[in-house]
Formats: sequence, structure tokens, C-alpha cells
Amino acid sequence: MSTPKVSKYIICLSLCLLKLYACQSQTEVSVNPTQKIILGADRTQEYLSILKDKKLALVVNQTSQVSGNHLVDTLISLGVNVECVMVPEHGFRGTASAGEKINDSLDSSTGVKIFSLYGESKKPSESMLRDIDLVVFDIQDVGARFYTYISTLHNVMEACAEQNIPLLVLDRPNPNGFYVDGPVLEPKFESFIGLHPIPVVHGMTIAEFALMINGEGWLKDGIQCDLSFITNSNYTHNSIYHLPVKPSPNLADSSAIYLYPSLCFFEGTVVSVGRGTESAFKIIGYPENLKGDFHFSPTSNEGAKKPRYESEDCRGLNLEAFGNKEFFSVHGLHLDWLIDMYQSSTNKKEFFNRPDFFDLLAGSNKLRLDIINSKTAAEIKLSWKDSIDDFKKTRKKYLLYPDFE
Repeated sequence: MSTPKVSKYIICLSLCLLKLYACQSQTEVSVNPTQKIILGADRTQEYLSILKDKKLALVVNQTSQVSGNHLVDTLISLGVNVECVMVPEHGFRGTASAGEKINDSLDSSTGVKIFSLYGESKKPSESMLRDIDLVVFDIQDVGARFYTYISTLHNVMEACAEQNIPLLVLDRPNPNGFYVDGPVLEPKFESFIGLHPIPVVHGMTIAEFALMINGEGWLKDGIQCDLSFITNSNYTHNSIYHLPVKPSPNLADSSAIYLYPSLCFFEGTVVSVGRGTESAFKIIGYPENLKGDFHFSPTSNEGAKKPRYESEDCRGLNLEAFGNKEFFSVHGLHLDWLIDMYQSSTNKKEFFNRPDFFDLLAGSNKLRLDIINSKTAAEIKLSWKDSIDDFKKTRKKYLLYPDFE
């Protein structure tokens, strides 16, 4: 090989290595051996000019990371004017228990005001947004209707629309974005854990879902939010995405995140999903349960200060391996555990001990009644088919990335 060819080879190799190093320095997850997902927040060159010379409100939490640093710190270091921060359920650091009231405060490291969107009000007030030029939303969702970050998104969009403030969404992948499943919410069962007529698992990213909220006229009186977004690079709805930061205290890893949409229904029953253990949403059981070979005893911890069945022995199942090895190939909710737990219960009248809450999670009372009436998982899922098919047609209008079908 001649010297010029060697030099050319070395230069090409060096450029490839530099590109690889640059990619690895971002917050990324493998799609295949040659591509990496680059998150919207990491693409600062795409949005920094939009933020300059504007007074910003950031809707963020512990997941709002830019290459390992918090978005608030990153933007302040770049000279951007961050006027205030607004935080959803679980708070700025993501450590508050589910349903725990969040208070307004100050960020100790930057002195920036922190307004709660999970306290006295769940919607930004006029005073919170006074003199704000732009709101930036950057929160990692997990793709379930009852995970409240999309309800916070709705409320932020509505407040922005009412006060004529544009909203910029920094998109993030949906770890459960590879399927759509579950009953579609009926209007009379609307609540903060279900604001929209969508299935339990909607298969959309935050930016895609924001487009749907606008496009379907779901904001009050059909008002429209001035919406823009920064997309992820190299992401599709077939991508496997493992979150680098816990999205909430009790979703510690991918197994819990995959299992969450199927197991959350148990929160309306006598069954514990492991809050107060290190395996929340990976284990199920309760003291009176007669089946299963796994035992656990909840104790108070950061994400569950007063867990159900504290210090009691619970018998049930450890589903962590199923979440790790099987769930990505299931492409649907897994109802068998819920049906089996009900059928094996010795006190079926008390099994749904929070029936109203169960129905809010399901989006109607039909799932609970179907289980009581001994419907099989296949029969229950068949009853969802038409409404899911209709939703999928609507969903396709708002997708920003190649779909899983």
C-alpha cells in the first residue's frame, strides 16, 4: 500500500473514531451496532438560539438531563435566562412518594424558583408565567395513560395557550413505545390519572402526544398551544430504550417500566405491587394470598413513606425476570396475573377494595366487571380491539418517527 493511501486510511479511521467518541458522550442508547439515539435535550445546537434573550420557565424533574448534567444547570451555564422551574408529581428530584403533595421552593444550587404543579394546583397559574417568553418541557415519560406526566403536559399546554406563551418540547423516547393496548378511557372516568380518550398504553413520545392534544382539540374550549419541538435522532417505535435515570421513585429499571402498565391495576385491589421494597412494580402479593412461592415485607423508604402492608409478610410472585426477558416481545398488556389473583382470592368481594380507583386506572368499569364475570384475558382484549384500531388510525397522524408496524 502506498504512503498516500495509508494516510488517507488513517484520516478516515480517525474521523470515524472521533464520531464514535462524540456519540458516546451524549445521553444515548443503542438502536443497533451502528446507530445511537440522541435525545432532543442533547441536541442543544438545534434549540439554543431559540432560547437566547428570552425569559424561560422550565417544566422539568430529575430526568431532565443533558449529557449527564441537569438541563437547568446546562442552560444557566450557557447564559440562558431561566426565570423559574415547574415540577410534576414526585418533585424536582423525583423522590416524593406517589400522590405526595409537592410544595413551592428554591433550587439550592442555582437559587431558581421552583413552582409545584402537584400541590394546591396542577396547572401553571397566571402569576407563575408572568413575564415568561417561552416554556420548555423536558420530562421523561413511560407511555402509560395513568402516569401523570402527560396530564401535566396537558395542563402546561392549556396554560400556555391561555396566556399566549409558546411551548418548546424537548422530546425523549418512550420505553413502552413499541405497542398500543388497553381499554380506551370513557369521558365519565376522566381524572388526573386519565385525562384523554386513549388506551392505557398509547405508544407515543411526549412530543407526539403534545401534537395529538393540540390536533384533537383536547384543550379547554378547543384552544391551541403554540407548540414546537426538538426530536430525537435515530429513534423508531421499535427501538429498545433503557432509561439512564429513574422516571419516578418506584420505577427503578427497565423491568419495572415494562411491567408497570400491566401491574398498576393492582393498586385498586388488595394486592401490593411491592412499594416499600427495592422491587416495586416487579413483584406482587399480599398477606392473605395462598398462591406463589415469593415472599416480601414492605418497609418505609424514600418512594413509599407509608407502604401498604408495612412489615407484614406478603406472598406472591416475582416477575422481574419476565419483565427483563419476555416483555419486549409481548407487545401488549399482560392480564393473566390480575385474573389469576382474583380467581384464587378467598374473599372476592374484598379483592377490588378500591373499585372507584381501579375504574379510573382502567378508564371504565368494564375491566373490573369482566374479571368478576370470569372473562378470559383473550375475551377481554377482544373487546378492546375496535376502539384500539380507531385510536391507532388517529395516532398515525401525529407520529414523528417510524412506527412499530
